[in-house]
Amino acid sequence: MSTPVPPPGRDRTPGSGPRAGAGAWPADPGPAHPPTTWLPVGPSAGYPGGRPSGASLLSRDPYPVTAGRHAAPDGSSGAGDPADPGNRPADDRTGPLGGGAQPARPASGLPPRPKSAWSRLTDRTADADADPDATVAAAVPHDAHPAPEAPTEAHPVLDAHEDDHATGGLDVLAGGGRDERRGRRRGRRPAVEHHDDAHHDDLHHDDLHHDDLHHDDLHHDDDHHDDHTDEHPVLGRGSGGPRTGRRRRSPLTNLLALVVLAAVVAGIVFGGRALIGLVTPEAQDFAGTGTGTVDVRVGEGDTLSDIARTLVEAGVIASPAPFVEAAETNPAAMGIQPGVYSLRSEMSGAAALDLLLDPAARMVSRVTVPEGFTVEATLQRIAETTGMPIEELRTAAADPAALGLPAYANGQLEGFLFPATYDVEPDTTPADVLRSMVSRFTDMATDMQLEQRAAAAGRSVYDVVVVASMVQSETRLDEERPNVAQVIYNRLNAGIPLGIDATLAYGLGKNGNDLTVTDLRTPGPYNTRTEAGLVPTPISSPGEASLEAALAPSTGDLLYYVLESSEGRHFFTASYDEFMAARQRCADAGLGCGG
Repeated sequence: MSTPVPPPGRDRTPGSGPRAGAGAWPADPGPAHPPTTWLPVGPSAGYPGGRPSGASLLSRDPYPVTAGRHAAPDGSSGAGDPADPGNRPADDRTGPLGGGAQPARPASGLPPRPKSAWSRLTDRTADADADPDATVAAAVPHDAHPAPEAPTEAHPVLDAHEDDHATGGLDVLAGGGRDERRGRRRGRRPAVEHHDDAHHDDLHHDDLHHDDLHHDDLHHDDDHHDDHTDEHPVLGRGSGGPRTGRRRRSPLTNLLALVVLAAVVAGIVFGGRALIGLVTPEAQDFAGTGTGTVDVRVGEGDTLSDIARTLVEAGVIASPAPFVEAAETNPAAMGIQPGVYSLRSEMSGAAALDLLLDPAARMVSRVTVPEGFTVEATLQRIAETTGMPIEELRTAAADPAALGLPAYANGQLEGFLFPATYDVEPDTTPADVLRSMVSRFTDMATDMQLEQRAAAAGRSVYDVVVVASMVQSETRLDEERPNVAQVIYNRLNAGIPLGIDATLAYGLGKNGNDLTVTDLRTPGPYNTRTEAGLVPTPISSPGEASLEAALAPSTGDLLYYVLESSEGRHFFTASYDEFMAARQRCADAGLGCGG
């Protein structure tokens, strides 16, 4: 075995010269020392009966080390007999210790060495009477770092070169570093009063370490952990301070949070859709042509939007938009007539429009009243077309005051049922039909300013209507109507009987072609062959052209007219001789001019 080499600067006197060789010892080694640290074996003066059974590596030797890495602060050395407790040899642990000089203390400017878990061990040398079985651990709070104090015998200043603890680097308790790491992870916690009772033994120390591990699981954030105030007997860790770590939630809490969030989102989505639906209804549409039968009424003056809303209310279409969009692209949609239509349930918007434009879908009886029809002929036509009972129609006609006649009609219905085409719906009453015809006459009279123009001509509206009714019965050609009206006015002005057989036929309730010679000689207010002036009432319903002719007749002194062709054309003249010649031509042609 080679001779051990002393550390640099150790056991060398300041005045020693250059080394004689590598690893050379000083010339005067001083008293002989054992090559390694002396540890008593067997009974010694300090322990007469041997070491106590409770002693361990943690038990400090009662004899202070006077030299070497663990020498006393004053650098004293006991170079005496090893058996003498007061004169122990110096301990170097790395090789023979030279006599004389000791290692220099740390410079005064250097900071003290940081404390560790071993710094908390109780110094047993200070009390010679200390119980050898008592624990050397003492609870020291983490944050309790007293300011550096001057070195004392009880607390010597450690060597600046010390890199191990008093046990020679033996790591007996591994909790110190763990405690520091846990402290950094969980944050600094204020120290609490430590417990000094003897119950904090090594077993309790192990239990607390188990508790620390238990607090690392999912339950370390619950209230039980927050209220835990046990203190580590060695490491001095307390709880109850503010927590700086992130709290963990249990899986059940996370699940409940997700359920609540989903409910809120669902409420927002469905509530928003409902609100949008109220402000702007979604354009829904059925598919196909529908089923069943639904009667829908289109009112007078209804727009496309009005019709669409009516169809939605009847369950024909789902929403107005598809119907209106289809109607806006189809010009024929503007021709939808008022009335009742037979449609189907749940039709698409386009299909409903197509059916409304189909005349067969309209549930209406269309009645056409020709110009020149009398009231009785009109009632018969309505009854035949709509199926209304003729008696109900006659009863309604007998109450002209309920039909909306104008004042100038003098309560007379004849002549004021305007000839036109009417749509009679299933729920229309006879009075409704007659009322609509009177209304149509007044509308036309308003448009042509009948009252104003009649007054300008010096005639009453009623007389104009009577003249117009005779004009309407005497010719079928509109271009001849002003001439017929001029003949009537000339004869009236001259006091000549009108000689119009249509008035006699009306008075007799016959057709003009059925009149006999006897009929022509029958006196009566409507026999204009024998009576001068106007008949008491209109004899038919004049059309607009006849009314216009009665308001604006032709000019001249025309007094006669006679049929001259099968087409209904007449010959007009102011000469009686010309009239007689034309009448003979009519008879020769078999046109019915005789008598």
